[in-house]
Amino acid sequence: MNKAIITVVGQDTVGIIAKVCTYLSDHDINVLDISQTIIDGFFNMMMIVDYSNSTADFADVVNDLDKLGEEIGVRIRCQREEIFTRMHRV
Repeated sequence: MNKAIITVVGQDTVGIIAKVCTYLSDHDINVLDISQTIIDGFFNMMMIVDYSNSTADFADVVNDLDKLGEEIGVRIRCQREEIFTRMHRV
């Protein structure tokens, strides 16, 4: 299984989850877990996804999600699970 962590942060607007999940579905990326909160108008979401079945290059997915975030007014970051885990070790 090839897992990645996707984080989405920004002003809350209608359709953020739908647009991100539509992109993932269109590229055969499965959402394994998702958590989202809205605090004082700020949207915050973290997803664990499996990109094993995706035919898209991982670097393209990262760039596409970055562009999607710009379009919808949020910051979207996508990192391979092993990199995310190493960066956040205590």
